[in-house]
Amino acid sequence: MSSRIGFMQGRLCDMVDGKIQAFPWKDWESEFSSAYEIDLGLMEWTLDQENLYQNPLMTADGQKKILALSEEYNLKIASLTGDCFMQAPFWRTTDSTTKNELKDDFFGICKACSAIGIEYIVVPLVDAGAFESLTQEDEFVEFCICNILFFQKLNIKVIFESDYTPEELARFIQRLPQETFGINYDIGNSAALGYDPKEEFAAYGKRILNVHVKDRALGGTTVALGSGDANFEEVFSELKRLNYSGNYILQTARASDGDHKFAIKKYTNMVQKWSDL
Repeated sequence: MSSRIGFMQGRLCDMVDGKIQAFPWKDWESEFSSAYEIDLGLMEWTLDQENLYQNPLMTADGQKKILALSEEYNLKIASLTGDCFMQAPFWRTTDSTTKNELKDDFFGICKACSAIGIEYIVVPLVDAGAFESLTQEDEFVEFCICNILFFQKLNIKVIFESDYTPEELARFIQRLPQETFGINYDIGNSAALGYDPKEEFAAYGKRILNVHVKDRALGGTTVALGSGDANFEEVFSELKRLNYSGNYILQTARASDGDHKFAIKKYTNMVQKWSDL
C-alpha cells in the first residue's frame, strides 16, 4: 500500500453524535490497529474546539500514547485538520480578550503538532471560518507573516482550505511565503462549488501541499467516491502534470452499513488506481 494514501481520523470508527467528522473520543486508539489491519500507514488528526485541551494531542501523556501507538502500528501522522479554527476563528472575533486566547490556542496546537511530528496544519477558511471581509483576511495574513519564524522553528507548514474562486485563492496564497504556507486541495468541495479543476490547478496548483479525497454532488453534500460530480480522472491528471508529491487523505462518505474498514479499503484502492501509486 502507498505511504502517501491515508485516512481522516474518525473514518475507521462510528460517527460521533451523528457528525460526519469529529474527534472520536471513544475509538481514537482502536483506529491505529484498524488501519494496520487494512495496511494503511497514514492518518490525518482532527481537532475540535470543544474540549480542546483534553484532546490527547494537547496533553503530554496523550502525546506519549500517540507516539507509542504510531510506532506499534507503523502509522504516521503527517497532518492535522484544525476544525477548531473554523469553529472559533480569531479573525472573526471582535472581543480582544477572546481573540488573544484563540491566538494562544493556535500557538499551542502548533507546539503539540511539532511534538509528535505533524508537519502540516490545515486551517479551514470555509463556512464559519471563511473571511467576511478583506479586513479579516488582512488580519490573518499579518498574523501568519509575523509568526513565520515560530512556524519554521517547529517545522510546521500552515496550509489552507478555502471556498474562494480559483482566482481569489491564487491572490490570497500569493500574499504568503511559499516556504511556510500552502493549500489543502479538497476534491469534493471544489466539485460541489462547480469549479473547473484545470482552472484551479493553473491558478495555484504549485502551492498544493495536501489533498483531501472526497466526492460531493454539485451544490450538495458528501457522497460515495465516484457517485458525485468530482472529476477524479481530470484532478489526478492535473496533479500528475504538476508532479504533486504530497499525500492523499480519505475524507470520504461514511459507511452506511458500519463496515468502515471495507469502505476505506475500497476507497484506497480507487485512489491507487487514479494516482498510479
